[in-house]
Amino acid sequence: MTQTDPKTLRIAVAQLNPTVGDVAGNLALAREARRDAAREGADLLMLTELFISGYPPEDLVLKPSFLKACLKAVETLAAETADGGPGVLIGFPRQGETGRHNSVALLDAGKIIAIRDKIDLPNYGEFDEKRVFTEGSISGPYNFRGIRIGVPICEEIWNDMGVCETLAESGAEILLVPNGSPYYRGKLDVRYQVALRQVIESGLPLIFANQLGGQDELVFDGASFAFNADKSLAFQLSQFETAFVVTEWRREEDGWRCQPGPMVRIPEKEEADYHACLLGFRDYVNKNGFKSVVLGLSGGIDSAVCAAIAVDALGEERVRTIMLPYRYTSEDSFKDAADCAKALGCRYDIVPISDPVEGFLASLSDMFEGTDQGITEENLQSRTRGTILMAISNKFGSMVVTTGNKSEMSVGYATLYGDMNGGFNPIKDLYKMQVYALAEWRNENVPAGALGPSGEVIPKNIISKAPSAELRPDQKDQDSLPPYPVLDDILECLVEMEMGTEDIVARGHDVATVHRIEHLLYLAEYKRRQSAPGVKITKKNFGRDRRYPITNRFRDR
Repeated sequence: MTQTDPKTLRIAVAQLNPTVGDVAGNLALAREARRDAAREGADLLMLTELFISGYPPEDLVLKPSFLKACLKAVETLAAETADGGPGVLIGFPRQGETGRHNSVALLDAGKIIAIRDKIDLPNYGEFDEKRVFTEGSISGPYNFRGIRIGVPICEEIWNDMGVCETLAESGAEILLVPNGSPYYRGKLDVRYQVALRQVIESGLPLIFANQLGGQDELVFDGASFAFNADKSLAFQLSQFETAFVVTEWRREEDGWRCQPGPMVRIPEKEEADYHACLLGFRDYVNKNGFKSVVLGLSGGIDSAVCAAIAVDALGEERVRTIMLPYRYTSEDSFKDAADCAKALGCRYDIVPISDPVEGFLASLSDMFEGTDQGITEENLQSRTRGTILMAISNKFGSMVVTTGNKSEMSVGYATLYGDMNGGFNPIKDLYKMQVYALAEWRNENVPAGALGPSGEVIPKNIISKAPSAELRPDQKDQDSLPPYPVLDDILECLVEMEMGTEDIVARGHDVATVHRIEHLLYLAEYKRRQSAPGVKITKKNFGRDRRYPITNRFRDR
């Protein structure tokens, strides 16, 4: 397959959705992509980081049998390249002589012709690679059919370790970068900056191929692209959906240049966040084998947005909503929940909770005699609702969707074993005002690939009315919390920016309020540790990114 001084190179970039642990399924995806690449006359197929295992595989790579299965799959695919079709660049975990490696293999002419082990292992935020992988050693470019290809692996272009510069000095002509880069708002602009820095420093063109799909809390948004050596954008693939393109490269006097390819519009702000929630939720449900979901539809904004995401992700026939009223449930809530379910087209049932709540109170009456009613009795309502939803889940095999937003999870405005019950939360990393923004956006737009209807799917009254848990007469969230615009700003300062309380007060916030919110934030850590996973949207989600001790007496005074 060796060519002499080739003038053209056709590289297929496959932005696909592998599943962690599904080695056979991921191999099948790679085979299908290679067949597509062959039909379109590609010389090389480029896949993403740890494609054969799925990313991130976490402690799965500690199992020798898993590593053997991954290697066998790569060897099988390598043997198939003896047919004279495209070579393949593919990521996989491997056991080396000195440890386990995050590796990329180049397959051609029926064999593995080269392997590169990742040097720069990320160990921050959502990444924990140093725990399970061993650093590789520096190596030069691959010789693929007479062209010297440099393969930095993901993190190696994000830091100044000189990997790209070394590859350029060793004779690399093109940089192909397989990635597993998860989404947060504005992430594509960050990737552009990272890639352009390496293009400028190395003087080489670069392809950034990124994984797609939801994996537990993480969403990989794809949006693969390439820059030529003159810093011009050569192509931009879609975000939040699978994509495949064969790029044509031509050798010019000053090096290789990618001919213009597709330029797909990239969603921004609420549109991007909604797509991320949709993809993350859909993949969590489908990859874990749930046939349907169930959620409590209260007539409030959070459950309405979650219901919309669920219907968009799965279709109306796979979503069941339940109104769980008590004596404090308002007529507005009944109407709003019913209208929301009707607009979405999903099943809607009413299961009153009065009898079980009164039964609990009767059973506890002797023990509670002489005490005042308060949060305990309110929590009984929430826990009764949670128990009923879990019973429906057990009976019909539907995953319970939990619906608390990041503002509530931050300050503990949620009930363990009650409204926190569930398998997954699509809005867990969205502050309350962001939830409102998503509702407004969804009423005016239908996301690409959504299975839900167009038009107003979240009734205007749900958006405009004052939020309430309706656990006591005339209750409003702002009886216990600052107005959500104020609360969200304080929380973003504390959580996203790690600001000191003095600096937050300097923004115009009341000092007592700031100190109280900080105290509630620390106090609620034990609840968050027991919460369901949810889609990561912000740069600092709870769990993977922000890891605070439960036992913690520090207060910034």
